[in-house]
Amino acid sequence: MKELKQRSTCPVSTSLDVLGDKWTLLILRDMVFGGKSTYGQFLQSAEKIATNILADRLAILESHGLLTKAVASDKKSKFTYRLTEKGIDTVPILATLIVWGTKHCPTIVDPALLEELQTGQDAAIEKYQRLAREKALA
Repeated sequence: MKELKQRSTCPVSTSLDVLGDKWTLLILRDMVFGGKSTYGQFLQSAEKIATNILADRLAILESHGLLTKAVASDKKSKFTYRLTEKGIDTVPILATLIVWGTKHCPTIVDPALLEELQTGQDAAIEKYQRLAREKALA
């Protein structure tokens, strides 16, 4: 695992040491809200992540225990990625970022997802955490 160099013992700072990169949060977003689980699927995201950056961030997420990597059942040269409990614990963070971004930035978001988060954020968070757990067990 890549050793984290803590700047302080502040929980915001230490959380940012793991999650503070935009690509990391976008990969987690794609896994939770987009159902993505393969390298190729992540490359298709609108933000157009470079292949070297994607490979690096997936390795970092795996090394920090936010996701696991396994050989795909349909093709031995392909891998699938699944969230761990630690990764699933990021769902409330992602949900809050979606609501905040929609309110304060010019964004486009799935209207059904936004409605779900705005009318019952706790229930929506529980739903997406449950779905991620089910996918991790599949």
